[in-house]
Amino acid sequence: MEYTISKLAKLAGVSTRTLRYYDEINLLKPARINSSGYRLYGQKEIDRLQQIRFFRELDVDLDTIVSIMNNPQFDKTEALQQHYAQLVHKRIHLDNLIQTLEKTIAHEKGEYTMTNEEKFQAFKEKLVTENEEKYGEEIRRNYGDKTVDASNAKLRGMSEEDYTAMQALEKELLGLLQQALTLGDPHSHLAQEAAAKHKEWLMYSWVDYSAEAHAGLAEMYVADERFKAYYDRAGEGAAELLREAILIFLGKK
Repeated sequence: MEYTISKLAKLAGVSTRTLRYYDEINLLKPARINSSGYRLYGQKEIDRLQQIRFFRELDVDLDTIVSIMNNPQFDKTEALQQHYAQLVHKRIHLDNLIQTLEKTIAHEKGEYTMTNEEKFQAFKEKLVTENEEKYGEEIRRNYGDKTVDASNAKLRGMSEEDYTAMQALEKELLGLLQQALTLGDPHSHLAQEAAAKHKEWLMYSWVDYSAEAHAGLAEMYVADERFKAYYDRAGEGAAELLREAILIFLGKK
């Protein structure tokens, strides 16, 4: 069975404008265009659109989706399994949030005494889950399961004060990087302050610290596009600047 663009849009819950745009960016081409100039889509295109919708539900940007799905090595079954795992993580996080809200409401009504640790448990669990989803494979390959599991346990056991302080320190670090970029010198006082703050930030989750591990992580910030994108939120070149500043801070340069 073939679908016109309007019928497919209705079936998938998207607009015809979206489908035309997917065609323009070479993400979803129609199976054929008939003699009247209408786009027609078959089962293969329907399945591909479902895959696209899964990616979009997980907040993957279109450029990344195009790159992934147009790769000859793209494995649809593997991608679906990854989607499944990520959605399960998301459901667990939502369940944790709901449970926290239920306890908070009961606490406000005087029906339950909620500990300060319980108030922040769902947010800390989300932090652990997001780190695992984004960087888990790379970090575990470089540092080992034992180290990563210990780090996750430390995050989960973090006090309300430490959790708040860690979040504030992260913002401060990105702000320092943004300022340091204007100088463009990893030796500058701003860049070196950012490196020191980075070590301080790491200690909220690291069980043991070593200069070698810190330097290795700094190199990963440039080598891995996911880490690079995280720090480049402070400005283009921020990840490279932080790496250089950390290596200088550690006496490696």
